Amino acid sequence: MDFDLPIIATALGLYVAGVVSPGPNFALVSRMAVSGAKQSAIGATMGLAFASTLYAILTMTGLALLLTRIGWLSAGLQIAGGCYLVYLGLKAWLNANPSTYKNTSGSVGSLWSGLRSGAIVNLANPKCIAFFVSLYAVVIPTSATASTKFLVLAGGFLLEITWYGLVIVLFSTSPARRIFERVGIWIERAVGTILAGFGLRLIVEKL
Repeated sequence: MDFDLPIIATALGLYVAGVVSPGPNFALVSRMAVSGAKQSAIGATMGLAFASTLYAILTMTGLALLLTRIGWLSAGLQIAGGCYLVYLGLKAWLNANPSTYKNTSGSVGSLWSGLRSGAIVNLANPKCIAFFVSLYAVVIPTSATASTKFLVLAGGFLLEITWYGLVIVLFSTSPARRIFERVGIWIERAVGTILAGFGLRLIVEKL
């Protein structure tokens, strides 16, 4: 198999920095995990990974760059994503009820709802497009072999799954859950504010 190890290592090294950076993705998964909705958190992780891989493929084929240059499409996508994040934020605030945080171990959530939320949040985030366009335009030359590109795609997918999988494990622990039972209402409101604030920022940028 003909692949370029330095290109793969550089691309995935930068990918790690992007994945672990705090943002709406982390807020979404950690909130689901700590609230006991583990299935939703797993689904969201898969949704985030699939969406990132799709954008990576579009970038490698040049379609992502084209998307960023179609003004109305890019703006519509950003506004729609912003609205969805605001919806998630408001939902977190409205669901912030002290009785919700007692005996949360049975709240498994829905794998499908988590998958949908994760995919939408990532697909509608213009920062995700910009990240892949800037990353692959600089790191991966057009002459890179198909094997190199495939390993970058596979590595990026596994990094997303691994990182958010660790987040789920950490936030699903008994100590984290006990903390959530005590101050869950404030955690919900804080995460809701982060999601809604990020969504409003995306909307305002295009208005």
